Formats: sequence, C-alpha cells, structure tokens
Amino acid sequence: MTRPSIVYQYRFLTKGLFLVTSMNIFADLLPPKPAVKQPKKNTQAGPTIQKQRRGIEIKSKREIEIMRQASAIVATTLKEIMEMAAPGMTTADLDAYAEKRIRGMGAVPSFKGYCGFPASICSSINHEVVHGIPNNKKVIREGDVLKVDTGAFFNGFHGDSCVTILVGEASPEAKRLTQVAEEALFAGIHQVKAGATLLDLAIAIEKVAKDAGYAIVEDFTGHGVGRNLHEEPAVFNYRTRSIPKVKLRAGMTLAIEPILNAGKKKTKILGDRWTAVTTDRSLSAQWEHTVLVTKDGYEILTDRTKV
Repeated sequence: MTRPSIVYQYRFLTKGLFLVTSMNIFADLLPPKPAVKQPKKNTQAGPTIQKQRRGIEIKSKREIEIMRQASAIVATTLKEIMEMAAPGMTTADLDAYAEKRIRGMGAVPSFKGYCGFPASICSSINHEVVHGIPNNKKVIREGDVLKVDTGAFFNGFHGDSCVTILVGEASPEAKRLTQVAEEALFAGIHQVKAGATLLDLAIAIEKVAKDAGYAIVEDFTGHGVGRNLHEEPAVFNYRTRSIPKVKLRAGMTLAIEPILNAGKKKTKILGDRWTAVTTDRSLSAQWEHTVLVTKDGYEILTDRTKV
C-alpha cells in the first residue's frame, strides 16, 4: 500500500485520510506519536499502529525471518488471486478470498482497519491508480487492468505487495504498460544493496518509465515496512530533492512500488476518500515487492515464484 509522497501530514483518524500539504517535511522529523500497546494475539480488528522509532529500523535475523513468513503469506495470496481473477467476479469476491487465505495462514490482513480502510485488499481497475475499495457491485470485465495490493501481519511484522492483472485478453496498450511497470520495479530492485542510495533506485525506475514514454505517478511513494505497514524511509520512484539522503544498510526492508500511467501523471481522490484515479482517465499499472537489503544485494521477500 502506497503512502503520500509529500510526507508532512495530518492524519484524520476518524476519516482514515491523509491531508497532504506542499511542504517537504518528512515524517521522521515530526514528534513521535504516543506508544500504542501491540496485542499479543492476532485479532479480527487487525494490527495496531506501533510507535515508530527515530530513523530507519535495521531488522535482526529473527525479525527478518518473521518478515519472510509474513511476506510469503502475501505472495501466496496474490499468486492465487492472479490465477483466479476472471470476468464476472467482483472485487469483493477477491477481497473475501484474500482475507480468508491470510487468516487461514495464521496472519491478519494488514490493510483492514488501517486508518479506517475497510478491506483486506486494494483493488483498482483501469484508470483507478491505488487504494480502490472492493465492492460487490464492481464487476471485473474482460480486458480490465486490475491492480491488487495486499499485506499480511504475522507475529508482529508486515509483508506488502501489489500485482497488476490483465483480465482475459487485454489490449496491446494495457499489455505494454503493465510490462514496463514491472520492468521499472525490477530496475529499482536491482539497484538495492548495502551502500546504495534511494536516489539510485529512483534514477533506475524513472529511466525505464521515461524511455517507454510513460508518466510516473508522483503523488504516492514506496516506504519502509516492518513493525508498521508504513515506516521510514520514503522510497521515491523519480528524481526529486525530497529523496531522503540515506545509504542503504543490510537489514533494511523496503516496499518498492512504482506506478506508471499511460497518460499524464496527475491523480485525484474520489468521493470515497480513498480511491485515486488518473485525471485524464488513462490506464495505470503498479507492481510492488517487499525487499530486504543485504550486504551484497537484495532478497525479494514477497517473491511469488518461491511459494
């Protein structure tokens, strides 16, 4: 699940919203929130947001192993949804399946209840960019570009990933956009290693998108992930002075998630106060993996080929 790219935010907890200003002040410069007790057991209500430590967290071997398990649950769920999504199903069908599978594997859906979000997956179709809310009236149709984003909270840690599914026979435009978006993700991932910078990732992602003639959505970014679904640092998909000036260290865990539009980069939020769409109604595609930084490179924790 993406977060707003300009990170000076006031969170309206009763609305589940971020009001984003144009000020480039990052969340790790703000006063820490009061500590919230983490429940010892997974509950139907979902995980609570824990107090964020100052700076970027380096995970221990034990914590990394737990994140591998959380991420494997996410990868399994998304792999199965990619296989089952078909014309005539509703996005609510996919959401119900995801929640059942995540809970069945001993985890809790990361998204459900997060800042008021009502579902276990984000399901965004065609010109919907991110954070689409599943609905039993939203029917999946032949040729749709369907983004499914989900997370799992297992033994105190989150995994987070997103896929773009071409439903049935898609248009050549949809196929190319989806392919390039995935290539952009892996271009960024291939830059990951101890000593690299977040700018290295942004440059690699941006080059793939621009060379193909696509726009990168700038309103949302990737993020750190671990005890909380959204942690520092912000992981930008394009060059900007707002990129945190930090070097990657072994043990960092990042959710890298470029979003590409076939048309212009601008988005807007719909009346449900969650769903972001392209303002020109052009197609949008997104891919995301939870990635561990290692001494010599990276490990894709949400790798669907390993489940």
